[in-house]
Amino acid sequence: MENQPEFVTNMLGYFWSAWDVAQGWLLSPAAWSQFALLLIAFGSAWYINRKFSPVIQRLITPPEEQTHIIARLRRYALVFLPLLLPLLAYAFTGIGESVTRSVFGSGAVIAFGKRLFLFLAARAFAHEIVKDPFLKLLAKFVLVPALALNVFGLLELATDYLTNTVIGLGNISFSVMSLVRGVIAGALLFWLGRWSNEHSVTYIERQEEMRPATRQLAVKAAEITIFGVAFLLLLNIMGINLSTLAVLGGAIGVGLGFGLQKIASNFISGVILLLEGQATVGDFVALDGGEEGKIVKMTARAAILETFDGRWIMVPNEDFITTRVVNYSDSGSANRYEAPFSVSYDTDINLVPAIVEAAVAKHPDVLDLPYPPDCELRGFGDSGIDFAVEFWVNGLDDGPNKYSSDVLFIVWNALKENNIEIPYPHRVVEIKGQIPET
Repeated sequence: MENQPEFVTNMLGYFWSAWDVAQGWLLSPAAWSQFALLLIAFGSAWYINRKFSPVIQRLITPPEEQTHIIARLRRYALVFLPLLLPLLAYAFTGIGESVTRSVFGSGAVIAFGKRLFLFLAARAFAHEIVKDPFLKLLAKFVLVPALALNVFGLLELATDYLTNTVIGLGNISFSVMSLVRGVIAGALLFWLGRWSNEHSVTYIERQEEMRPATRQLAVKAAEITIFGVAFLLLLNIMGINLSTLAVLGGAIGVGLGFGLQKIASNFISGVILLLEGQATVGDFVALDGGEEGKIVKMTARAAILETFDGRWIMVPNEDFITTRVVNYSDSGSANRYEAPFSVSYDTDINLVPAIVEAAVAKHPDVLDLPYPPDCELRGFGDSGIDFAVEFWVNGLDDGPNKYSSDVLFIVWNALKENNIEIPYPHRVVEIKGQIPET
């Protein structure tokens, strides 16, 4: 045995220690009494769970039509019913442990049973209660193995081993335990941050009395605050001195000044856009570069425009600050369009404006304010007299809203009903010289 590796020697030592403990339990009357108490505790927990679980479920389950917060909390509490059996067994075992320690002065067996029931509760929690994929993964591969080691009294030994195992990277050294603790804490903190951010976004977007730009700014501020706090808490948990962030902040500032100018410019431009509210989600905008579309999303770096044909265009936030932007739908303002048409030279043009204006005003989407429909004479063309009718609508003349097409149909029908001719193109052809004989 002297030539065996240290790991094998340690494992054999643990095995023989466990064998001695097991022999002591098998030959001790106190151990047998503790085994009996364990069976009684589990049997009592099983009986109570069988009798009272249906009753508890009936009492807690709210009517289906109830959706208020108390009803939601009651439905949430039902999820934890699978924990009732192992937790009852754990509680009864704790009572039995106090009895055995007062009578026999020992409670090793029943303490083992308590740890076993706690492990079963953790296993039920991981497999039956947790639904979130990330939390289920964390419970299965961190919580359950840790409590499994705790059942056999090896958890403290494992943590000591991980704490004493040091990893060195240059001048930096840290224990494996601090790394494991940091990974677990970081995963939990950022999951909690993501969960909090989703709920805060949902709450903010329900505040319809706020301007869309203000809502977007509040969403971004909440996101930065939540994940910033999570990051600082993680550094504190890992034992990193927060004063070292000053050096890190200086390095980041230098990086922003040289290599990340565009990213910093777009981020600051996005904050300015959200503060001013001149362009926000839902607005239809056109930029000097030719990009136009409806803003469907604003990120820290760019705004995403959706065109009429369904394509998405990512426009850097800086372009909204440094170039001219036409906003067709800021604050829900109305837009003016016009529909050109022509009439024959044989027409009494004094009748045309009243006929066309009255007809166009009947369209359900055409507004009387700020101005009613206005038919104007535009010129005398080669084939006819040119008119155009101007009209105001609350919306854009896009795919869903065919305002110009509808108005042109109305103009056509109104002119036909009043026997006003829309001319064909006329051309005068002059032939010089003698016409050739055929």
